[in-house]
Amino acid sequence: MKKILFIAAIMLGVMQLNAQFTKATLQATGLTCAMCSNAVNKALKKVNFVESVEADIKKYTFEISFKSNSTVDFEMIKKKVEGAGFTVSGFVASIVFNNVQVTNNQPINIGDKIFYFVNAGGQSVNGVKEIKIIDKGFVSLKEFKSNPYPNSSPHTYHATL
Repeated sequence: MKKILFIAAIMLGVMQLNAQFTKATLQATGLTCAMCSNAVNKALKKVNFVESVEADIKKYTFEISFKSNSTVDFEMIKKKVEGAGFTVSGFVASIVFNNVQVTNNQPINIGDKIFYFVNAGGQSVNGVKEIKIIDKGFVSLKEFKSNPYPNSSPHTYHATL
């Protein structure tokens, strides 16, 4: 019986670690023209784990698709946008979950990242879900000031489902 519980615990851990980031929608501020949007688009396309980028100039958003089985670095994406002269004002990532139990402010490991979900209650999450990163640098300054969650490390995030 102990062996079965041990194997089940390992399998659950593997499922969480193998959760896949499939895409993200990024909103940028400071864009004033198509040339600005093009600068961000080119910067994002140079990232090694990015499969493709689709820009929506009217909404100032970028739909970023990630290469399968790659390590996604949210900080690098943010730095590329900032390096192009703009800021991230919204970041929503799509993640494939496999029956992950989400409870308020309890850490969940997904890949090399730790997520603390806010206002999630206690729920089991399954399938593709969108999460919104609500840390500084991933939301507008106004939104961050209304919910100031401190980043404790580059791979720790606060998010909402």
